[in-house]
Amino acid sequence: MTILSIPAGLFPVEHRFMNLDGARIHYVDKGAGSILLLLHGNPSWSFLYRKIVASLKNNFLCVALDDAGYGMSDAPPGYGFTPREHSAILEHFIDRLCLKDMTLMVQDWGGPIGLGFAGPRLELVKRLVIGNTFAWPLGNLFRNRAFRWIMGGPIGRLLTSAFNFVPRFFFARGLAQPVAPEVRAMYLAPWQDRARRAAATIAPRQLIKSSSYLQEVKANLNKLADRPTLIVGGRLIFAFGDRERSRFEQIFRQHQTLLFDKASHFLQEDEGERIAEAIRNFCN
Repeated sequence: MTILSIPAGLFPVEHRFMNLDGARIHYVDKGAGSILLLLHGNPSWSFLYRKIVASLKNNFLCVALDDAGYGMSDAPPGYGFTPREHSAILEHFIDRLCLKDMTLMVQDWGGPIGLGFAGPRLELVKRLVIGNTFAWPLGNLFRNRAFRWIMGGPIGRLLTSAFNFVPRFFFARGLAQPVAPEVRAMYLAPWQDRARRAAATIAPRQLIKSSSYLQEVKANLNKLADRPTLIVGGRLIFAFGDRERSRFEQIFRQHQTLLFDKASHFLQEDEGERIAEAIRNFCN
């Protein structure tokens, strides 16, 4: 079981665990009221939502889980760390906790994972908050092949196994505003165990390998098109930026868009309090 020592005050929540589909899933639930379900991507974990949880605990029951093999969640033997597997566990997690009438926030791989669940189970989702993410096949473009090869290919796997390369790269490039050393250390803490690092390199390969699953996610998006949607993004983003945001704006007719000048990929860390305020106003 993976347990991290989190400094007091950084993430003041009760850490819960659930045995599910052979995995041991870590999650937090803080507050009371309607449900705000918060989904992370690669290579982050529920710690990414610490500012949003702290800001909205008086308005919502904030629920954030770690995907299997991420954060403090352990994956079962033979787990492939694919978005389809993550989404299946997510659905079972939601059913186990009887979550409904949710506001669902997704970012990075949380988009395909969460929207992959939400399309077929749209009766459980009341609103959407969409960060920098995607929900369709990305195609075999050069930039996708290059990213897949660098981050998920033999060099990326070797460097990540030896030096924790992929998590270190993302948290160096993906934060626009400076963070305290102890905060950065917590983002990297789950990856100190070298045996867990393979998950961080599988996700880049899935950008192309999971095309069939992503096609299913895309096909179900129209079922959610009438859901009120808040689209948030950072102007300093390096992945899933203007092109993807514009596509979401076309799909979700009842959308609002809010961009932050000083936010990058991990906008929940860069502008967590302002995003929380936007969610509070959006849901009123």
